[in-house]
Amino acid sequence: MLVLLPPSEGKATGGTGKPLETGALSLRGLSEAREAVLAELVELSRGDEDKAAEVLGLSPGLRGEIAKNAELRTAPTRPAGEIYTGVLYDALGLATLGNAARQAANRSLLVFSGLWGAVRVDDAIPSYRCSMGVKLPGLGALGAYWRGPMAGVLPEAAGDGLVLDLRSAAYATAWKPKGELAGRTATVRVLQSKVVGGVEKRSVVSHFNKATKGRLVRDLLTAGHEPSSPRELAEALRELGYAVEGDDAPAKGGKPWALDVVVTEL
Repeated sequence: MLVLLPPSEGKATGGTGKPLETGALSLRGLSEAREAVLAELVELSRGDEDKAAEVLGLSPGLRGEIAKNAELRTAPTRPAGEIYTGVLYDALGLATLGNAARQAANRSLLVFSGLWGAVRVDDAIPSYRCSMGVKLPGLGALGAYWRGPMAGVLPEAAGDGLVLDLRSAAYATAWKPKGELAGRTATVRVLQSKVVGGVEKRSVVSHFNKATKGRLVRDLLTAGHEPSSPRELAEALRELGYAVEGDDAPAKGGKPWALDVVVTEL
């Protein structure tokens, strides 16, 4: 099973690891592309601050991120799973997983990134600021930039098992599974169910979405479940207590399966 995650806007700072070695990161086929994005981001961040803030979409209160980007090549590192924070990663709780579950996380989780393309949670990276929606002056929109490198690397990383795609829309632009691989890919939409005036109403709520996705990945890892198909994923989630819908409608036309997880509370 390969699980695709979005990063977090907020990132932990500090670290005790040695400076970045892009060649030591997982998915070696992305190394050249990573170096290109890194070089341009560092150059941008060492130049005009106003231009860098505009390109990176930073508010006045976040301009300190520019100085952080300027020192990416010499900054200390820490595992990516410690860098990414926020609702999804709080619910996932990598630091509190048992040994077997943590090994499974290192093996199966991929975090997508505007700067790195995608990294595993045990890859050593520095804290940074560069979303997939950024358009770097020399490379253009990063979502489009990463499509070529990803197309050559992700199918091999996926192997012949299930791909559980939990990315947000911006990060999904960087790679879309095709053909047979799409048929064993499942996306998950989290719906909050509320009864209003005796009528059930369902809606997508960001906080519920992120927290539930983090929790269901944690539950799969902790239980040792490694489903090999979208239907097996739905069955495994039901065993773990989740209300899952959509597995009765197979994917069509080379598109991923779309599963709904319905929740009433966090």
